[in-house]
Amino acid sequence: MALGCEHGGMSEPRLSALVVAHDEAHQLAECLACLEFADETVVVLDRCRDGSLQIARQFTDRIVEGAWEREGPRRHAGIDVCRGEWILEVDADERVPQELADEIRRIVETSSAAWHLIPVDNYIGPRLVRWGWGGSFGRSAHAALFRKGVKRWGEERVHPAVSLCGREGARLPFPLIHHVDRDVSEMLRRLDRYTTARAQDLRDSGDIGSFRRNLRRIVSRFWKCYVVRKGYREGPHGFLIALCAALYPILSYLKARLDTPHTEPPATPAERRHATVTDG
Repeated sequence: MALGCEHGGMSEPRLSALVVAHDEAHQLAECLACLEFADETVVVLDRCRDGSLQIARQFTDRIVEGAWEREGPRRHAGIDVCRGEWILEVDADERVPQELADEIRRIVETSSAAWHLIPVDNYIGPRLVRWGWGGSFGRSAHAALFRKGVKRWGEERVHPAVSLCGREGARLPFPLIHHVDRDVSEMLRRLDRYTTARAQDLRDSGDIGSFRRNLRRIVSRFWKCYVVRKGYREGPHGFLIALCAALYPILSYLKARLDTPHTEPPATPAERRHATVTDG
């Protein structure tokens, strides 16, 4: 982990909430309504063609619109315009309950650390699924609360690497609520999207791996999620998560090897202009 990053220079702690969205009109309002405890809210809209912009305007005038092929630059477009010393990074399918909001306010007023892990409660539909997440198909905690300047996202299309500098603070005791998938069909569609993006990353790297190695990973990744991470405790849900995690590498490899490379549609001139709407 790199050292030597500088923290923000604001004399008083200030908290920015950052939400990055692509066509999230069906759930964006519920997400933003949970963030009113922050000093400001910044919303990044990536090629949104639904009602996301109109919804975002009901909560904030700090809106960044544009088109990004990769996750890292898209998130940094929002991080760069956040004015707070602290940033809370929340996805549109996540919710901040009141007890977590109160703890975050306490942290930004008292912590001398550079970043904090926040645990995540993951839901599939109405069911809370605690066990078995992992293998590029879920996370039980992430560094969602950090000082500006200490977190960098990588260039990968899916699951970009995150680098953090400075001292890690205490893990927060209250979780984010994460609505991962509404049902089995949505989970399988997500597996399809993830493996398509991963296949593009593999092609770009020039080394897509081997069929034999990725075949072996089916067993090792299933075992890790279902047995080591106790996915068996979740019954059929745990089996499904472990199965998707196990298939992720081999499907990515097969798409990289067999499919015609996917090309994103070109951005319009308006999308290429990353326009920030600021106060007033």
